[in-house]
Amino acid sequence: MQNSTEQLIAHLKAFADPIRLRLLALCVRGECTVSELTEVMGQSQPRISQHLKQLCDAGLLERFRDGHFVYYRVPLGTDQASQRRRLFALLPTDEPAYERDFDKLCGLRAAQGLAVPEKDDDAVRHLRHALIELTVAMPLGDLIDIGSGQGRILKLLGSRAQRAVGVDIDADARQLARAELLLAGVENCSLRNGDMYELPFADGEFDTVILDDVLSDAKHPMAAITEARRILKRGGRLLVLVQPAARDIADLEKKLAVWCGAAGLRLSAPKQIPVNDPRWLLAVASPADQDTAAA
Repeated sequence: MQNSTEQLIAHLKAFADPIRLRLLALCVRGECTVSELTEVMGQSQPRISQHLKQLCDAGLLERFRDGHFVYYRVPLGTDQASQRRRLFALLPTDEPAYERDFDKLCGLRAAQGLAVPEKDDDAVRHLRHALIELTVAMPLGDLIDIGSGQGRILKLLGSRAQRAVGVDIDADARQLARAELLLAGVENCSLRNGDMYELPFADGEFDTVILDDVLSDAKHPMAAITEARRILKRGGRLLVLVQPAARDIADLEKKLAVWCGAAGLRLSAPKQIPVNDPRWLLAVASPADQDTAAA
């Protein structure tokens, strides 16, 4: 019997239980802890853990640890991704139990003081517009946001990417980002703990890499750019976002060019956002070797 057939049978067996379907419906929408799923379902933790194990064994969920918590979510990788999408499309969209579960999960996170809406001012709206413009010219593909914080950029760009990963060393920020992404309905994002100098990802894994306002306070900014370059695919783009003091803008632009050049990247002229009263610099860099190959 072919492996793909065996996998399909395992998937269908995992689907053949209403509790597991409810768990899937939640984990499709975001990353959930065992304790959250236990409380939403109103069942014992051992029973929920058993259901989760069956879903993981079938390849429908993945399990990972982040600090003191263990999270479950639908895998974002490409292995059997198309088959999973077809299966998840079978989940009824008009099932009241799924919406009740989702509302309860949102309520749990709200009770913990999570998912407080971010207020936008004019400068933030200018930044959002500039980032959206960049996505029109070229698809995002697999996206990573280094220094993702509470998920500001992931909420904006995550749904435009094939998959999106946010990396931050602050556990509280990652927890807030999960709640924000859940409420925003961005389902293809995952949050991970990671050091920007030593990221837990393979060489050339991402089409779009964002250094999200991490260089201003970095002890070794060039090392951070070099590590971002390592995980960037050939033909990909590095987006550099920095929030400098106004007096430092010209100096920072020069430093960015030097750092990117040393990392083997060709940097475009940074954009000041907003133009009249700059609060951010936004620049795009691409691997210099791909420019040489194109020529």
